[in-house]
Amino acid sequence: MNFRKDAPIGIFDSGLGGLTVAKAVSEALPNEDIIYYGDTARVPYGIKSQQTIRNYSIEISRFLQAKGVKMIIIACNTASAAAFSGVCEAVGDIPVLNVIDAGTISAIRSGKKHIGVIGTLGTVGSGAYELSLKKANEELIVKSKACPLLVPLAEEGWTDNSIAKQTIDIYLKPFRNNGVEALILGCTHYPLFKDSILEYFNGKPIEIIDSAEAVAEMAKGKLSELDLLNDSGKKGELTCYVSDRPQRFRELAERFIGREIDIKTAD
Repeated sequence: MNFRKDAPIGIFDSGLGGLTVAKAVSEALPNEDIIYYGDTARVPYGIKSQQTIRNYSIEISRFLQAKGVKMIIIACNTASAAAFSGVCEAVGDIPVLNVIDAGTISAIRSGKKHIGVIGTLGTVGSGAYELSLKKANEELIVKSKACPLLVPLAEEGWTDNSIAKQTIDIYLKPFRNNGVEALILGCTHYPLFKDSILEYFNGKPIEIIDSAEAVAEMAKGKLSELDLLNDSGKKGELTCYVSDRPQRFRELAERFIGREIDIKTAD
């Protein structure tokens, strides 16, 4: 392995939700340059076959590899479940992280035994979090709930209004009084609802596990272990590539990130 410390970190998602991961990584590692790829032409991944998702993910990972990245983070939960091993094989010695493993590790470290998972229909249907958590500790109690309407609400910017709060109430009611001690946000859009979710539980002792923050900390640890942390002291830059509709992506992305972003259409 022979990567430069000032090489960028590559992050990809099926669309723009993974920008919550990019934001978390830039906060945890402020000196790192980030190249983000949003596959806006082929979103959503959740309704596609595992082989198709694997093919898309490998294609994007090779695009990032060609940009000279020193690490790849799979920010899409669906791709994390379907394509992690394929991406690792495709990019050789580039370290690859994914949000499901990161969320699982964070949940295990919390010491909680009764864990809730919320995600898209595709992620929940795959059972990826349950499998990962049970593999780590078969005694865990894991309950999952698909919350598909939270994604379009996030993209409209409706994360803290009455509609968002009513939707959260409908989806999370099963977790409110069933002993859940930790809740994994198993979709990259969901950290935008973190404050509303905490408010919904109204002081109940529940730990919110944000897979974006978890994978950012995992990236920091891995780069430190490999002696690849950027120590230039220069503030890192975020560059975004999309496969379609860059203007629409820009409008939504700047809402997610809270600042202007350099966005390019991938060739």
